[in-house]
Amino acid sequence: MSAIVFDRICKQFGSFSALDEVSFRVEQGDFFALLGPNGAGKTTLISILGGLARATSGTATVMGYDVVQDYRAARSAIGIVPQELVFDPFFTVRETLRFQSGYFGIRHNDDWIDEILLNIGLAEKADTNMRKLSGGMKRRVMVAQALVHRPPVIVLDEPTAGVDVELRQSLWAFIRRLNEAGHTIVLTTHYLEEAETLCNRIAMLKQGRLIALEDKDTLMGHGSARSLRIVTTAQALPDSLMPLVTGGSGPEFELKLADCCALEDILGELRRAGIGLKDIEVTKPDLEEIFVDMMHR
Repeated sequence: MSAIVFDRICKQFGSFSALDEVSFRVEQGDFFALLGPNGAGKTTLISILGGLARATSGTATVMGYDVVQDYRAARSAIGIVPQELVFDPFFTVRETLRFQSGYFGIRHNDDWIDEILLNIGLAEKADTNMRKLSGGMKRRVMVAQALVHRPPVIVLDEPTAGVDVELRQSLWAFIRRLNEAGHTIVLTTHYLEEAETLCNRIAMLKQGRLIALEDKDTLMGHGSARSLRIVTTAQALPDSLMPLVTGGSGPEFELKLADCCALEDILGELRRAGIGLKDIEVTKPDLEEIFVDMMHR
């Protein structure tokens, strides 16, 4: 059984199509990235999953439960951290989490609440009123609310937007541990280095359509070719290498490297021309480059 299934999801707002026949699965135990530019439909898709919006057509399930027909079970199986800061100004942090536990029928949950507060840097703020917290601290509380009922599926919609580096690191360490313990994680983020570091599978949306769905390593292999930067002892390269040059000028050049095997041929051409090397660097495309390339296709 897949953790999440989207089957031909469409969402219309009047004449505007926010989602167009979106279908994919997130398997149990995945650390899954859902990427796309602003307006691509990521938050709409998550809202359908959490019951905040209803698809115009198509179905969605969480741990086998239909989000419309079996909405109680589906919502108990998922914890969602939304983009917007939503909080009750009358409660302390601990009271907020106790009330959140009560929504799911969980009593005497303080041990787990304490563990969450410690791991996301809120232990010292446990008895602080919500309205006295900074924006970054409020976002931490929202993460805690999503985790308080120990859902098997956790959806993080831009969880580190506007938070400091220290929280980002501690949050991801905690989320990694949850993933290693078997929780399924779905992440949307504009910090693509986070997705590249953390996720094992990646989907990309563009204008409400799914344009990519692959394992991270496979997707990274579809990117632009590696680049080779060399600093030589000459101001020009042999004519045979000029078709590979993508930038730079003597004595520093950038060349397109189709694969690592091509490096040997390039070095051989330089040796035959009597050109020495002062420096050499091979770089691979990162996820940001691949993302930009796919969005512009």
